[in-house]
Amino acid sequence: MFIVPMTRTPDWVRSFLFDGSFDRLLPSASTQASLPRSPALDVAESDQAYTVTLDLPGVAKGDVKVSIEGRRVQIQAQSGKTDERKEGDRVLVRERAESSYARSFVLPVELDQDRSTAKLDNGVLTLELAKRRSVSATQIAIN
Repeated sequence: MFIVPMTRTPDWVRSFLFDGSFDRLLPSASTQASLPRSPALDVAESDQAYTVTLDLPGVAKGDVKVSIEGRRVQIQAQSGKTDERKEGDRVLVRERAESSYARSFVLPVELDQDRSTAKLDNGVLTLELAKRRSVSATQIAIN
C-alpha cells in the first residue's frame, strides 16, 4: 500500500490559475479571429435542387462570396469590425472580434450556377443550388 501525504495547494499554483497567467497559454481572440471558422450547415435535396443552410452570425450580405464550379461549392465570409466607440470612451473588455468563415463541399450532381440563388437573413445563409438538367438521349434517324 502506498500512502501519499496530502498537502495544501501551493500558493504559486493558485496564483497561476486565478491571476490570469493561465490565460496567456491559451490562444488569444486576435489569433482565433485570423483562422477561418467552418460554419455548420444543413443540406436537403429535392428533384430539382439542393437547399443548403449555413449559420454566419454577424456577417453582412456584401461580405459573403459563394462560388460554384461543377459540383463544388465554396463559401467565404467575413464579419465586420466591431469598433463602436464614442469619443472619450475607454475599452475595458474586448471579446468580440472580427471573424472569417470558409466552407467548401462537393455535391453528387453538377450544379447550374445561373439558376441557383442565395439569401442571407438574420445571420442564416440559404442557398438554393439548382441541379443541372440532364440532356435526354435522342435517336437520330438513319437514311
